[in-house]
Amino acid sequence: MWQVGLLCVSAFVAGCVDAVAGGGGLIQLPVLFIVLPEAPVVTLLAVNKCAAASGTLVATVRYAGAVEVAWGAALTAAGVAAVASFLGARTVSVIDPAVLRPVMAVLLVATAFYTYLHKEYGVYHRPRLRPTGRIIVGSLAGFVIGFYDGFFGPGTGTYLMLLFVILFGFDFLHAAAATKVVNLTTNVAALAFFVGQGQVAWEWALPMAAANVAGGLVGAQVAVLRGSGFIRRAGLVMAIAVIVRFVYDIVSSWVR
Repeated sequence: MWQVGLLCVSAFVAGCVDAVAGGGGLIQLPVLFIVLPEAPVVTLLAVNKCAAASGTLVATVRYAGAVEVAWGAALTAAGVAAVASFLGARTVSVIDPAVLRPVMAVLLVATAFYTYLHKEYGVYHRPRLRPTGRIIVGSLAGFVIGFYDGFFGPGTGTYLMLLFVILFGFDFLHAAAATKVVNLTTNVAALAFFVGQGQVAWEWALPMAAANVAGGLVGAQVAVLRGSGFIRRAGLVMAIAVIVRFVYDIVSSWVR
């Protein structure tokens, strides 16, 4: 019972954080590895996806009820990301996820630093791409982020939100809403693969999913009420946290 309780607490906090700024996997996944050290890595990733998909679903619904979602850009990225996420989930069975960490760490450092320097980004909602441009840019971003999400996952929401701000000209509130649509699709696609392979340990996944749903509702409500400024600060904090995590993992692998 203490294991279930600890996992549910981490899932609630992860759902809350993820709904605001992404990066919920940074909280939830390490706790899974600590509490269930004997479980196969693929099983833990599958449980994480089940919980994350549930929380992201309710956060998406909450955002859609409060913000005008850019469905064209979001669904384009989501469609490509879903396929890429499925491919990423297949790849994780044969390739060590560590191979992507240095690349993703560098990309996130550059994205976060660029956003920090341009403080006007994300303050005002000023979409700047034409429909064709949104399709092209959304497809490219969706493939890269979707593959990464299926392959490893932590920090996906943070990457997406910053990209919607920088590439599409969204404010942080609209970027968070679009991010949830894409993130939901990639989570469900990766989860579909894990379920098909019988990798999900439902005795852990279902309680964590319920806790993540509660956290997602709370986080989305806070984000809608506090607005873009709050989400921007939270997003940059989560970007730093993801960077620190990546650097730690990379250095640890070198030391070993």
